[in-house]
Amino acid sequence: MIKPFRIDIPQADLDDLADRLARTRWPNEVADAGWDYGFPLARLKELAEHWRTGYDWRRHEAELNELPHFTTEIEGQNIHFVHVRSERPDALALVLTHGWPGSFLEFLDVIEPLSRDFHLVIPSIPGYGFSGPTRERGWESDRIARAWAELMRRLGYERYGAQGGDFGAGISLALGAFAPERVVGVHVNYLPTPPDPNSEVELSATDEARLDKVRQLMAARPPYQALQALAPQTIGYPLTDSPVGQLVWIAERFAHWVDPRSPIDDDRMLTDVSLYWLTATAASSARLHHDTPRGTAACPVPVGVAVFPHDITQSVRPLAERRFDIRHWSEFERGGHFAAMEVPEEFARDVRDFFVDSAKGGRP
Repeated sequence: MIKPFRIDIPQADLDDLADRLARTRWPNEVADAGWDYGFPLARLKELAEHWRTGYDWRRHEAELNELPHFTTEIEGQNIHFVHVRSERPDALALVLTHGWPGSFLEFLDVIEPLSRDFHLVIPSIPGYGFSGPTRERGWESDRIARAWAELMRRLGYERYGAQGGDFGAGISLALGAFAPERVVGVHVNYLPTPPDPNSEVELSATDEARLDKVRQLMAARPPYQALQALAPQTIGYPLTDSPVGQLVWIAERFAHWVDPRSPIDDDRMLTDVSLYWLTATAASSARLHHDTPRGTAACPVPVGVAVFPHDITQSVRPLAERRFDIRHWSEFERGGHFAAMEVPEEFARDVRDFFVDSAKGGRP
């Protein structure tokens, strides 16, 4: 059963948030620390004070409620999603999947341009936001992909495309592998291509530089990733109890992963942070790092790749082509990990170009 859903956060939860922010116990910081020791104290205090006194959740909640929200239950798990139908009855459906520390909010600015040509289904990953916490093991990318296939079946879509970045990329590729007879293509804006010592493909200087960046990341695994992969419950305690803890955990990722040339508004980021805080999904969202195997699933359907210069890594096409049926490849001059939020016009255009041709059975 699919049910309409409306966001309505209890006022007591908002009052509790403001009270906790007002009582934050701050650490000290050495002089001229900058980013040498982590997120700068002055910037975090600025964000926290704005969250407490300047940010208006109710305004953003009202704006979000202008979208058609729904929930359904799949395999005992609540699934929240936004479903926007195109005015074109024959439009292809797309399922758009976010990652961590994002949410369905990532796609707000591309709903209008994409819905001109596509029906849009934008779910919240199980364990994230309004899908609520997961309560059992095993909600990893393959299982989520199977849930998405069931969701699209319930909505009556026989053919559809999949798009995603971060975890959403892996889920989208897994969906293409699980339901290749229904998925016309997969578009991703994040596709890790680790070094392959057995590969005999010729690589350019740019490709080699990208692989050097990957090697550096692999040699020094990011602390957030290690903690969430090894002990998601442990990190969940401070993030669920301290709003400033939750704030800095996400704000640091935005600071590092967003292209400075395409900044994201503080209020948009705080809406994302608020979504994690108000739904108490810090621990359950972190479990996806623990439960999902590293690596990317093989996918037999056509794949389109958008590469943004300020993302965590940039894909290497010759290596990607060894594993996927690459039909479309775009390199952008601006944008980072949250491309749909940073450069929505470019993102929407690339997604449209790929899927319009995929729906026709062409070769983008």
